Amino acid sequence: MEAFSAGTLAGAGSFQCEACGYAIALHELDEVPACPNCDGDSFKRSSMFGESVKQESPQPKEESPDWLAEAREALMADGNYIAYEDDDRVQVVPLQEGWTRVGRSLSAHIRFDDPTVSRRHALVFCDESGARVLDDRSLNGVFRNGDRVELEELVDGDEVQIGRFRLFFLGLAGDGEATGTPEPNDSVLA
Repeated sequence: MEAFSAGTLAGAGSFQCEACGYAIALHELDEVPACPNCDGDSFKRSSMFGESVKQESPQPKEESPDWLAEAREALMADGNYIAYEDDDRVQVVPLQEGWTRVGRSLSAHIRFDDPTVSRRHALVFCDESGARVLDDRSLNGVFRNGDRVELEELVDGDEVQIGRFRLFFLGLAGDGEATGTPEPNDSVLA
């Protein structure tokens, strides 16, 4: 299989790091990045229909960033939020009831123009019972607190990793109290 080095034009398709197997999706003129998992610089074409490679968490769980506490304190209204840092700017997005799309697509509510993020990467669903994150058939997966998930309940302070981005779920109800803390017998789909 033909290998591509970082910086070369690859064309459209799926690629896999030759060192660790981390998968990325590229469009026509995207440059092949350094691997977000191992910093490798050699990728090979792969097929999304080929054999499945079990991927572990792309990075070990890190401590919460310094800006997170400041972002939480700045919130004035109760509700659910997603906070993240992109290009050294902190973004805090209020979540509305229903679906919030996360991905590289122009139609995504939370958009990341990055080859480690699928066009339709994840969905966050909020209603009166709480919030859940759903992997929308992404290539690199969705990780909650370091574990790969398909559909999982979100509670205040959860870290959701999408490609190379770390998103933090903030749930506030009255006086800045955390929301979404499930009882021991709560079901994910309840």
